[in-house]
Amino acid sequence: MNTVVYFWRIQRRYLLTALMFMAVNKFILKRNKGVGFIKLLGTGRGETFTPKDADLLRWGLLITVKDENIAGLDNSKVIKNWRKIAKSEYRVVLDPISAHGKWSGKEPFSIKAKDWSGKVAAVTRARIVWSKNFTFWSAVPPVTKSLHASEGLIAAIGIGEAPIGLQGTFSIWENGAALRQFAYKDSAHTAAIKATSLNNWYSEELFARFAVIQERGQLN
Repeated sequence: MNTVVYFWRIQRRYLLTALMFMAVNKFILKRNKGVGFIKLLGTGRGETFTPKDADLLRWGLLITVKDENIAGLDNSKVIKNWRKIAKSEYRVVLDPISAHGKWSGKEPFSIKAKDWSGKVAAVTRARIVWSKNFTFWSAVPPVTKSLHASEGLIAAIGIGEAPIGLQGTFSIWENGAALRQFAYKDSAHTAAIKATSLNNWYSEELFARFAVIQERGQLN
């Protein structure tokens, strides 16, 4: 199955409508053919991962779907309704290359190991232990500053399933080498990885890497 990600920037007067969509869209999408894993996402600047980072005018959807059902998803009532309230839409079709960890107790991505030299996307997601939110927030700024300054990064935003505790990032990179440089050699990021192991910040975490197969619109 492929992974499809949407982000919509909405008009302010439709905020309550967007919140309603967030509450009911998952149940509607489950009726579509070939649909697997579904996550409705709030977004943020990806700088602090605190509630003040939230962007109430941009909302997203991550969904896994069989290749032959992507067109049907794109023309579904759910997607059309978001387009009615949106000022802009970003849509990307992704082919999973690697994934480590779980999301809501599941391994959602069907990995298709391959050589890929084009753009890649990365999804990080973590369930933060409630009592450790404040220590986590204090450690995040150096990592996010380093991320946004990384060579080869095209765009990055924060994503979350809730204002607190269920947070991550979605980013697009020029190629896999640039992503690996940040993930494994950036000093701030490697320090954060060590701190995560030492402090046991997460009760669940996931890191996934994807080939960018088709892209439409601008993420930023």
